[in-house]
Amino acid sequence: MSAQPVNPNLPPDHVTVFIDGVELAAPKGSMIIHAADKAGIPIPRFCYHDKLEIAANCRMCLVDTEVGGRGAPKPSPACATPVMDGLKVFTRNEKALKAQRNVMEFLLINHPLDCPICDQGGECELQDLSLGYGRSVSRFAERKRVVADEDLGPLVATEMTRCIQCTRCVRFTAEIAGTYELGGMQRGENLQIGTYDGKPLTTELSGNVIDVCPVGALTNKVFRFRARPWELIAGESLGGHDALGSNLFHHLRRGDVMRTVPRDNEAVNECWISDRDRYSHQGLTADDRAVHPLVKDGGQWREASWDEALDRAMTILRDNAADELGVLVHPSTSNEEGALLARLAEALGTGNLDHRIAQRDLSDGAIAEAFAMPVAELEQADVVLLVGSNLRHEVPLLHHRVRQAWKRGAKVYVVNPVDFEFTFDIEDKAIVAPSKIAETLQVAELGDALRGAKHAAIIVGAQAEASAHAADIRKAAAALAADTGASLCRIPHGANALGLSRHGVLPTSRDANAMLAERRGAYVIYGIEPGLDFADQAQALQALGAAQVVAFSHFACQSTRSVADVILPIGALAEIDATLTNLEGRDQQATAAGKLPGDARSGWRVLRALGGALEAPGFEFTDLAGLRAGLQGRAVSVAASAAPVVDGDGFELAVSQAIYRVDGLTRRAAALQSHPLTLGPRIVLHPDDAAASQVADGGMAKVSNAVGTATLQVAIDDRVAPGAAWVESGYGATAALSVGKVKVVAA
Repeated sequence: MSAQPVNPNLPPDHVTVFIDGVELAAPKGSMIIHAADKAGIPIPRFCYHDKLEIAANCRMCLVDTEVGGRGAPKPSPACATPVMDGLKVFTRNEKALKAQRNVMEFLLINHPLDCPICDQGGECELQDLSLGYGRSVSRFAERKRVVADEDLGPLVATEMTRCIQCTRCVRFTAEIAGTYELGGMQRGENLQIGTYDGKPLTTELSGNVIDVCPVGALTNKVFRFRARPWELIAGESLGGHDALGSNLFHHLRRGDVMRTVPRDNEAVNECWISDRDRYSHQGLTADDRAVHPLVKDGGQWREASWDEALDRAMTILRDNAADELGVLVHPSTSNEEGALLARLAEALGTGNLDHRIAQRDLSDGAIAEAFAMPVAELEQADVVLLVGSNLRHEVPLLHHRVRQAWKRGAKVYVVNPVDFEFTFDIEDKAIVAPSKIAETLQVAELGDALRGAKHAAIIVGAQAEASAHAADIRKAAAALAADTGASLCRIPHGANALGLSRHGVLPTSRDANAMLAERRGAYVIYGIEPGLDFADQAQALQALGAAQVVAFSHFACQSTRSVADVILPIGALAEIDATLTNLEGRDQQATAAGKLPGDARSGWRVLRALGGALEAPGFEFTDLAGLRAGLQGRAVSVAASAAPVVDGDGFELAVSQAIYRVDGLTRRAAALQSHPLTLGPRIVLHPDDAAASQVADGGMAKVSNAVGTATLQVAIDDRVAPGAAWVESGYGATAALSVGKVKVVAA
């Protein structure tokens, strides 16, 4: 063979290969399957996945190769054979096809013949490839092996007799999730895939093993046997439970959302979605879903027509216009709805408008800001500093990006009130009480580590943003970023806080905390569950309970019924056309997928009807296109407000969001509430603090602050900073504990 390159005009890092007679340029070190996929030449495969390390254990991708006129003695796996200059590959000649058909025959030897009843039927890779490469008659007469199923928890169902040991699921939990929960046990024909200890999957990304499984061995336990793939219609939508805005499809049958699967977007979520986004659609059919307009007469609720409900709402708004009105908006509300709420507030003459309902410290007038580093580039960072963040639960796929950076050699530093679990090693960490986080960021060693990096990122998480010391933490993080050249990445609190900030859903008078502390005569609450979504629950319920309230709501829950005077049912994100702005400032659109329940309407339609009836300017459009044509950013100068007072004796609260209790939908998704990561309301103390308070692990304690007292189960864990107490929000039992310091005594 000549040492001269076949095509001297190629870049120095490329070689020329020929696949089925087609001349291709391929990067050196890449595999045959990469070149074939880029050229659109199909090669069958089962174990290969472009996001996972190469295993080469299914052998379905065997091809015939030739170099310098000499053919290889046996077929080569396309996924594990690197290209070389002048390599000729034959994917469809007799030698290749015979090898592929033989592999298929071996794979089907033990596979059960249950395609007609298999819940994977219609989207099974093995079923598809067996049509082209399988025999019409089996030569195997022996008994097929049977593998006992394993309970992997409430999200993933198993039929392990179908498993072909491709190990995609094993590699996913090891390489992407980082939890190493699945593995191969025994050897040869006795090889089985499982968890070894028989425990449920605990990774927050577990549903992705369903997507990577090429057969029906791992399936969606919630969706199982509910519909066939050919009955479903796909609707493009977005994940609405964190600020990443994962791209996804809702699969519908007759307008009902049956399941959710990922939609590829390399810049945002790649090909993955979190379990929170995958299974939260269960909440759409909750028993307390708001399906009809409701009005309260004499303390009793009754169904009403839309005309009557809107008349009642208009009366409340007209009677309490200007400074007597407060407008409180959930931070996951769409840009279209947010813009109309801003127009409505302006027409009614009130500057009391805010979406920052879950943040205690707004004394610096802080609003959401776009990441200074694109999400995809985070994988290239060489130093990452996490500040006040349980990142794995807050934004699971952002946590995955940091893990990928760590795998490439990045060093990760942490300043947190709790030593949260991550799936990457920590170079150094400071576990301190919330009031100490800001001063810890001024430590010289952190500055030196960031200053010496080429690409450094400081990620400020939701725990810090919701803290009573948030203003000091934000100031210290910004100063550190400015001093070191690191990219400051503050995680917005809510799925669309950045979009709402850009569209003027911000106060020109009182912010969320001030308008609840200084009670208004009436409030509009939009997409909010009043009993669980506010920073200061006790104060919020008292203020709302003493006022007239118009509730635009997805759910007619007990807390909404207790404070509202009229409930206007609106569609959830899966049911409406909407635009959200994710944490890097990317505007993304969701299309209406599921049908609206009962008499519920898209929020923008309800606001348009209300604004039109009030003859407010900016409501002259007639359709969504007209609304979007008039959308533009609104610059709002947000004044600083009073800092929260944190004094007295007791433990400092470190409050983080429970991963599956972040909003109304997740709280009503039965599968997520059965997940091992849903721990229930509890308070976690450092062992020294627990001993001083004379409380025992697993025992009950009375936890009190200036607002009231709650009885919670105690967990003792040295991961909590001394002097701090860790609680998760989203539970009724912990809702009132986010204010001030708490005292803990044995119940």
